[in-house]
Amino acid sequence: MTQEFDVVVIGTGAAGSTVALGCAQAGRRVAIVDKRPFGGTCALRGCDPKKVLVGPEEIVHRRHDIGNVLQGALAVDWPQLMRFKRTFTDPVPGEREASYRDAGITCFHGEARFSDPSTIAVNGDALRATNIVLGAGSRPVTLGIPGEAYITTSEQFLNLDALPRRIVFIGGGYISFEFAHLVARYGADATILHRGARALPQFDADLVSRLVDASRDAGITIELNSQVRGVERTADGLTVQTDRASFTGDMVVHGAGRVPEIDDLDLERGNVQRSKRGVTVNAFLQSTSNPNVYAAGDSADSGGPPLTPVGSFTGEIVVANMLHGNHREADFSTIPSLVFSNPVLAAVGVDDVGDGVEIKGGDMSSWYSYRRIGERYAAYKLFVHKAEDRVLGAHFLGPGTEELINVFTLAIRHRIPAAQLRDMIYAYPTYTSDIAYML
Repeated sequence: MTQEFDVVVIGTGAAGSTVALGCAQAGRRVAIVDKRPFGGTCALRGCDPKKVLVGPEEIVHRRHDIGNVLQGALAVDWPQLMRFKRTFTDPVPGEREASYRDAGITCFHGEARFSDPSTIAVNGDALRATNIVLGAGSRPVTLGIPGEAYITTSEQFLNLDALPRRIVFIGGGYISFEFAHLVARYGADATILHRGARALPQFDADLVSRLVDASRDAGITIELNSQVRGVERTADGLTVQTDRASFTGDMVVHGAGRVPEIDDLDLERGNVQRSKRGVTVNAFLQSTSNPNVYAAGDSADSGGPPLTPVGSFTGEIVVANMLHGNHREADFSTIPSLVFSNPVLAAVGVDDVGDGVEIKGGDMSSWYSYRRIGERYAAYKLFVHKAEDRVLGAHFLGPGTEELINVFTLAIRHRIPAAQLRDMIYAYPTYTSDIAYML
């Protein structure tokens, strides 16, 4: 049966939800499709459940750093922690679908595929639309190595009923570092294998080096320049073979990056061109080959980082351009990025020196904010344009970083003079009250 809509949205994560609800509020006839439970990566199998698991880790980390001030051991009940996590994730699909229906959006469960440039096929239905929006999220990249079937995905890791004693992580990105810090403080042996010369290449090299030191101090083994060749089951567990050595664990976790989950959409039938990074779009997030199609979030080859706020942000741009004609472009120059390790790593803006740019930075572990909690790894680096007196880039390592970075994101985006940041009267003592000393 063919059904007519103004907009068909594929994906129920941050990008898809923003588009569907925005168009429905504007009076458009909207359908939304997802082959997985409604809610998307962040709410169900990404940042939200991960942050729930990190909560007790922060307490364990602080207990270790504060030394003899606190007495007695801390133990985390992993099954109880997972039950707590599910109180956040289990209600999401039902609540998300109810919100769509309340907004007048027609919901479809199943695999969506293009049958022609303006029609999506799902479960035998043909959804014909003026506009089709791809917001299908991402999946772990296919590694193409022997034994790949033995590897646990990040989604599977976030649903473990029990924590293995030895875990090997493939890849040196934020997924591996966040999970490795988590399990190390919960008593497991963690190993990170990274093929490059340095981990987390999208972050400042000096601060990454400090985080690597902090990770090793936490008992995490980090092997750089280690290209994984395959995984095999042995009598002692799972053995990961690299070009340099072998590493054995009870579980091997995929942390080697993600790619757009658009391979099964039959894009060719929809005349939708793509690259490795996603659907090829113009500055307005419109497909360059099919003007009826837009892409948002991880589905778009837009140059934006694969982050949940970017999904919502690009979804808003797609809604504006579909409803009122192409007029709004995406600016990704001031998007903050975080690694929820312990300590936390953060970055926003530039990370290189240009003409007239001054670098301000250094170790903060002896500062009151960090010494009072025993944090030995805390540092910052700011890039300040001297003539214009404004911050161009900010990079932090330490507790409180996940909030501190937002102050600098605001300052960079709205060109707030560094003098105003320095001279502001902050609540004290807080992490943000240290800004005056940084500048």
